[in-house]
Amino acid sequence: MTATYLLHQLVLASAERTPGAAAITFGADTRSYANLASEITAFAAGLLQLGIDRTERVGIYLDKRIETATAFFGITAAGGVFVPVNPILKAEQVGYILQDCNVRVLVTSPERFTALKEALTHCHDLRHVILTNTVAELPTLPGASVHRWSDILAAPPAAGHRIIDTDMAAILYTSGSTGRPKGVVLSHRNMVAGAKSVAQYLENRPDDTLLAALPLSFDAGFSQLTTAFHAGARVVLLNYLMPRDVLKALEKEQVTGLTAVPPLWIQLSQLQWPEAVSHHLRYIANTGGRMPLDTLTKLRSMLPQTKPFLMYGLTEAFRATYLPPAEVDRRPDSIGKAIPNAEVLVLREDGTECAANEPGELVQRGALVGMGYWNDPEKTAERYKPLPAGVGGREGGLVLPELAVFSGDNVRRDEEGFLYFIGRRDEMMKTSGYRVSPTEVEEILYATQMVGECAAFGVTHDTLGQAIVVIVTPPPGGTIDLAALQTECRTRMPAYMVPSRIELHEGPLPRNPNGKIDRKALANQL
Repeated sequence: MTATYLLHQLVLASAERTPGAAAITFGADTRSYANLASEITAFAAGLLQLGIDRTERVGIYLDKRIETATAFFGITAAGGVFVPVNPILKAEQVGYILQDCNVRVLVTSPERFTALKEALTHCHDLRHVILTNTVAELPTLPGASVHRWSDILAAPPAAGHRIIDTDMAAILYTSGSTGRPKGVVLSHRNMVAGAKSVAQYLENRPDDTLLAALPLSFDAGFSQLTTAFHAGARVVLLNYLMPRDVLKALEKEQVTGLTAVPPLWIQLSQLQWPEAVSHHLRYIANTGGRMPLDTLTKLRSMLPQTKPFLMYGLTEAFRATYLPPAEVDRRPDSIGKAIPNAEVLVLREDGTECAANEPGELVQRGALVGMGYWNDPEKTAERYKPLPAGVGGREGGLVLPELAVFSGDNVRRDEEGFLYFIGRRDEMMKTSGYRVSPTEVEEILYATQMVGECAAFGVTHDTLGQAIVVIVTPPPGGTIDLAALQTECRTRMPAYMVPSRIELHEGPLPRNPNGKIDRKALANQL
C-alpha cells in the first residue's frame, strides 16, 4: 500500500484502496481514483520529459477544472513545486507572481494565454507553456516552447525526482492587501499533515462529497482537495457566478460538506435553501474570519441537521483551530481550540504565556508551520520566529531552535482553553485611547439586520487618533436608512465604538483574491 507522506500520494493511496470510486467531478465529467491517478502520473512524466528539475516551480493559471487538480498533484509527483495563481488576477499581477518565484513552466488555457502574452515576455525564467483545451495551431512565445495538454500526457512513463516530506510542495501567494503579494512556501509535510488533521475533526469518510467553492489558490480552498483525497471521498469543482449557483450545486451533487468564507455565508444566509439540502449536508465550515452571529443563527435554523464547524487558520500554517459543533450553542463567538497535531499558544510581547482572558498574540507550532516567505528573509523573520524555551513543549536543554508562526492576530483564551479572536494587529483601530476590533463593530451592525454587507476601518483623525468609518450595502431587495442605523449603533455600542461616518456603497463590497471583504481597498477609496 502506498504511504502518504508526500502530497500526490493522497490520490495514489486512495486509487489503490478504491480504484473505481469517484474522485473528482466537474460539470458532467467525473473521474475515478484510478483514472485520476493515471492522469497525474502521466502529467508528471510529461513534465519530466520537458526537463523539469527537482523543486522547480510550475505556475497554474486556470479556473477550477479537472486539469487543474491533475496539474497540482502531477507537479509534486514529478518532484516540482506548484504555484496556484488565482484566476481572477489580471495579467500584471500574474506576471509579478511568475517572476517572483522564477516559474519554469506555466499551465493555462489558450484564452488566458492570449491575455497574458505581453506579461509573459518579462518572465525570463519561463521555458514552457502547457495549454489546456484543443488548439488547432499552437501560439508562439519568445524564449519558451508551447505545448498541448494532450501531448504532455502522451509522454513515456518516467519516475519523478527523489523528494522527501520536508521538501517544498507549493507556494501560495497571499492577497497582498498591504503591498505586493507574498509567497508562502509549504512543504509536503505541511500539506499532508493539514489534510489528515482537518479530515480527522470533520470526520471525512469515503461516502462524502465536498464542494470546492473557494479558490484553489486559497489554502482553505485547496484543502477541499486534500481532505477529500485523503478520505477517499469525492470533490466537486464549482466556478460560481452567483451565490444561488452554490445552492444549486449542493442539491444536484448531494453535497455532504461545504466550507466557505464569511462574505459567502452572509449571502447564502439571505437566500431560500432547497429543503432537500438539509437531509444530506452533513456539515458546514467557516474560515477566513469570524462568521457574524446573526448569519450563523440563520444558517442553523435552515439547516437543523447540519453540523457547523467554526475554523480559524492562516496561510503560513494552513489551519490552526476549530470549534466543535457541540460547543457552538455555548460559545458561538469562539474559534475553538487547536486542531489535531498542532499546538496554539497565546503569548505576550516578551514571549511568555498569557493568563486566562488576557489578550495576546496567537502563535502556532507543529507540523503545519510553513517554510517561510519565498525569497523574503525580512518578512519571514517578522512572522516565523524561534519559540522561547519554557513555552509549549520547549525545554531549555533543547539546543536547535524550533520556528513557530507568530500570527499577528490578537486573541484571548478563556479558563476552559477556548480561544476568541479579537482582531488583526494591523487592522485594529485606535480611537479615543481605545483599541477597537473592526470585526466587533461589523458583528453589531450585522445583528441589526439592517445591512447586507459591511466593513469597518479606521481613518486618521486630528483629535480621536482614528475615526471609525463603516461602509454598508442595503439588505437584498431592500433599502437602508442610514440615520436609523446610526441610532441603532448608539444604542448597541459604547460611545467610543460608534462610527463617526456610515456610508452607503452601491453593489457588492470589493473582495481580495481569497474572497474576503477588502477593508484596505475601501479605505483607499475615501
